[in-house]
Amino acid sequence: MFYYIEGRIAELNNYLAVVDCGGVGFELSVSLNTLSRLQAGENRRLYVSEVVKEDGFDLYGFADKSEKRAFEMLISISGVGPKAALSILSSSTPEGLTMAILAGDEKALTVAPGIGKKIAQRVIYELQDKIAKESGAAAEALRGGANSAPQQADKLTDAAAALTVLGYGTMEINAALRGVDTSALDTEGIIKAALKNMMK
Repeated sequence: MFYYIEGRIAELNNYLAVVDCGGVGFELSVSLNTLSRLQAGENRRLYVSEVVKEDGFDLYGFADKSEKRAFEMLISISGVGPKAALSILSSSTPEGLTMAILAGDEKALTVAPGIGKKIAQRVIYELQDKIAKESGAAAEALRGGANSAPQQADKLTDAAAALTVLGYGTMEINAALRGVDTSALDTEGIIKAALKNMMK
């Protein structure tokens, strides 16, 4: 199982990056967001998700861990394959995706090519359910530490839910938000600040 591949970007194409690692070229399917952050000839590390098929396996590369987690979250949903997941992540950032799920915003998902209303509804339904089941502890911990107005607690709850959906645990979320002035940020800003800290 690959975790990341680091090497020279040998070739870039639509939804494709080739990473030369020790003389071996690894072909990675990538989102347009990741593609836009790469330049041919530079040395980069791409986080990898491996999708096994009957006739082999495909590698998917991501510029950061949050996009990798969002991809894996999406392909865990019945009816959402790797191609659909890349399409969604080409039209939205991981934090934008989680905000759309929390808000039940189908339109934010259907702007992605090939994503119809039915898939958008399935993504929202299944992942909102996941939020409800998994985000309680993280949200409660953040609310307890906030000691602030209900509006502030609501922002922290939504941010914790979104980060939980992306696969982060309570301790990781609390550590990532230490030192962040959450009162000056909206929910999406809190999520972005946490993700930035997690990448350090």
